[in-house]
Amino acid sequence: MIMFDKLEAIEQRYMELERLLSDPEVLAQTALWQKYSRELAELAPGVELYRSYQSLQRELAEARELLQEDREGELSEFLQEEIKKLTGRLEEIAGKIKEQLLQHDPRDEKGVFLEIRAGTGGEEAALFAADLLRMYSRYAERKGWKVEIIDGHATDIGGFKEVVAGIEGRGVYSRLKYESGVHRVQRIPVTESGGRIHTSAASVAVLPEAEEVEVEINPQDLRIDTFCSTGPGGQSVNTTQSAVRITHLPTGLVVSCQDEKSQLKNKEKALRVLRSRLMDKYITEQQAEMAAERRSQIGSGDRSERIRTYNFPQNRVTDHRIGLTLHRLDMVLEGDLDEIIDNLAASARAKHLQEAGN
Repeated sequence: MIMFDKLEAIEQRYMELERLLSDPEVLAQTALWQKYSRELAELAPGVELYRSYQSLQRELAEARELLQEDREGELSEFLQEEIKKLTGRLEEIAGKIKEQLLQHDPRDEKGVFLEIRAGTGGEEAALFAADLLRMYSRYAERKGWKVEIIDGHATDIGGFKEVVAGIEGRGVYSRLKYESGVHRVQRIPVTESGGRIHTSAASVAVLPEAEEVEVEINPQDLRIDTFCSTGPGGQSVNTTQSAVRITHLPTGLVVSCQDEKSQLKNKEKALRVLRSRLMDKYITEQQAEMAAERRSQIGSGDRSERIRTYNFPQNRVTDHRIGLTLHRLDMVLEGDLDEIIDNLAASARAKHLQEAGN
């Protein structure tokens, strides 16, 4: 059954956006105009399908009315065939609309902030976190996306205790949103002299980037500290106070950035990350189901709470959510993630369709 209330609301929003995009006040605000333009483009396919559905409904009603008025039966066969074709087309479009509504997430076209943190496993977990960052960076290269490191706490042997990267491009969140969760690795660490296989873990969080018009931050709610950038082991890498740490006092969220030599650029990047974390926090607070899902995905970083296992001795990667196992871990770590993500997306669509049918 088509969710007409939702469709009507979408069409009304679409017409409102058309009006807003020609409003002089909106035209004077570039960020707001761009936001409305993107939203209009996202709603357009669904609105087009809805209007086609309405048009077919009118044609079907007219055909049925003519059939009732055809007392001589001269057009009966033609009209019955026409009614059959129109009914079939209506069912086809209804299915497309249903899928469109279920798939639509206004955040899908956004860029993301990718946060990776070492969990259980000490230095080996930190090395695995670096491997995950490299894997996602390679995947981004394949997609033509731009990756920039926002902040990172490196270890002496090339790992990361935690690292935050910004990824920009078309449809980034639509692909990477399935990567949130705890990732487990099974291998012989470089720090292991006895040749034993260890199990370590790292957690991944994928946050869609929030725009200024979506999350307003009161400057009075911020405490901004500056400090010297640091490298592996905590040593200072420059002598200027270019690194920035921002604390959002109402929520206690803390974001730091030391990637740029310019204090101003580091502050801008940190604010972008803070804005996205705040949006994520607001969404999870407003939607209890989403909050529960996020907690189950991210967990504490313990290896028992995993969504995916990377087994080096068997060259195997297994996604536990959908029971998918591939014996080409080496290729996956080089950024060949499409098969895994495609299967996760298909599973999510099937689940949504099933829930909508109940």
